[in-house]
Amino acid sequence: MKKLDKLIDGNKGWAEGLRQEHPEFFSSLSRQQNPEYLWIGCSDSRMPATQLVGLKPGEMFVHRNVANVVVHTDLNCLSVMQYAIDVLRVKHVIVCGHYGCGGVKAAMNNSKLGLIDNWLRHVQDVAEKYEASLSQITDKYKRFDKLCELNVIEQTINVCQTTVVQSAWARGLEFAVHGLIYSLEDGLLRDLGLCITNEEELLAARKTAPALSS
Repeated sequence: MKKLDKLIDGNKGWAEGLRQEHPEFFSSLSRQQNPEYLWIGCSDSRMPATQLVGLKPGEMFVHRNVANVVVHTDLNCLSVMQYAIDVLRVKHVIVCGHYGCGGVKAAMNNSKLGLIDNWLRHVQDVAEKYEASLSQITDKYKRFDKLCELNVIEQTINVCQTTVVQSAWARGLEFAVHGLIYSLEDGLLRDLGLCITNEEELLAARKTAPALSS
């Protein structure tokens, strides 16, 4: 109960495998990181960020929380974004949710789980914003999928509206903000057609957001 032998042994096997494939991998990695991507995803254990896109350590900066929510008062998320954009100079910021998200489901069903209810209130705000279109979907599973998509879209727009991104664009930094969703059933990512690189594209995305996931 007190030991993590399985994890320690697994780490040894993983590290040895990488060393055999690339003998200088860890010595090179320890000197710097130069990721091209920032990934803002869900904490769900079934969607490991770098593994599901086939990247190695050092190639993606990662922030994860329940239901991949981006809130303007979340200093943790904002700090990750600021460091990734201003210091690491990533070229892509990705918000990735997934179908079957437990946080989105709890928000949709107004489940009472404790402290996390306050966090999921943000997802409920998304559901209320799009209540008219969601109510037209009679199949509850399809309605659930739709809310998962809409949540990604709204959080992607939230990223673009942060002072971090707004300031970076104003200073001429070039990077794109994307919205993706992952399927647990087949392991594949789906591009939701949301790619924002400047203020003009953000304004257009606000107007077209409901149609992006249809």
